[in-house]
Amino acid sequence: MENSKQASRRKFLKASAAGLTGAAVAGGLAGASRAQVESLPESLDEIQRTQGRIDGPGTLTGREIESGELTLPGGMPAFFARPAGSERKPAIVLMHERYGLVAHTRDLARRCAREGFFALAPNFFFRHPDQDALNAGTSRYPLSDPEAIELLEAAFDGLRTLDGADPDRAAVAGYCQTGRHALVHAAETHVSAVIVWYGAAQKGQWETNEIQPEALDDIIARLPCPLFGAFGSLDHIISVEDVQFFRDVLEKHRKSYEIHIYQGAPHGWLNDTMPGRYREAQAEAGWAAQQRFLESVFAGEWPQTGTLWRFESEVPGDYDFSKNVRLE
Repeated sequence: MENSKQASRRKFLKASAAGLTGAAVAGGLAGASRAQVESLPESLDEIQRTQGRIDGPGTLTGREIESGELTLPGGMPAFFARPAGSERKPAIVLMHERYGLVAHTRDLARRCAREGFFALAPNFFFRHPDQDALNAGTSRYPLSDPEAIELLEAAFDGLRTLDGADPDRAAVAGYCQTGRHALVHAAETHVSAVIVWYGAAQKGQWETNEIQPEALDDIIARLPCPLFGAFGSLDHIISVEDVQFFRDVLEKHRKSYEIHIYQGAPHGWLNDTMPGRYREAQAEAGWAAQQRFLESVFAGEWPQTGTLWRFESEVPGDYDFSKNVRLE
């Protein structure tokens, strides 16, 4: 139940989102196509008959999954994947990198489903007028904090109506550009956990501006749940010192976390569709750590009161952030 202060904040953020979205359109996103607003079906069975499919057993668990496309309230398209069957599963809303909803994010959703989670992966940049340019990385979408909250609320509203998803056991995950937005949303509502992969910690995230109207320090102070973070020592955007500062702010506010820094991992090292960045050993280790974290959170093993801090870092003795470079 929201108190009056939370309700006022939410009303302000929604108004800000509307204004910033309009400004983005006027500033170069004019003509952006809008997905038709559709109501969610009463059952995902309808989607399976028309758009979805049943995938074969996964290599990790042998579990069959069901997946497909749907449109969330407000017109935002999304991909979903869930374990086959009618049992409700813990849910995870997957945000995406700067490239929008591409094959990599759909692959992550399928993997989550094969490991026992209901995964929902919306296209948070669906208002961009040129999805091909976005997917190719030649254009960007300036998602603001207020707009991210608006769209994540739509995602979670939709999640509550979908067969097989347990909204009382739900996490939100952000990657790269959207790492911050997972935190922003978690600070405004109740989720079980927040996940950040190589995002939210770089120096620019601590600034306030039109698209980041609230200081990240204040956002972290309101986090209601434990955080999992995965970073790499070869990241050219986020330094080891940036991760340490991020950790220190979490500790200052007595927030529970599990953070890993993986040696030899550049920015985007989970993305196996980008061979120059992908690091299989580190990606598998980070993914396994994330899934153990989620399983323990959903099992109620993280403290409801008090804090739990886990920090694991492997960094070379001659680490020099200035030598880290962008890889493709």
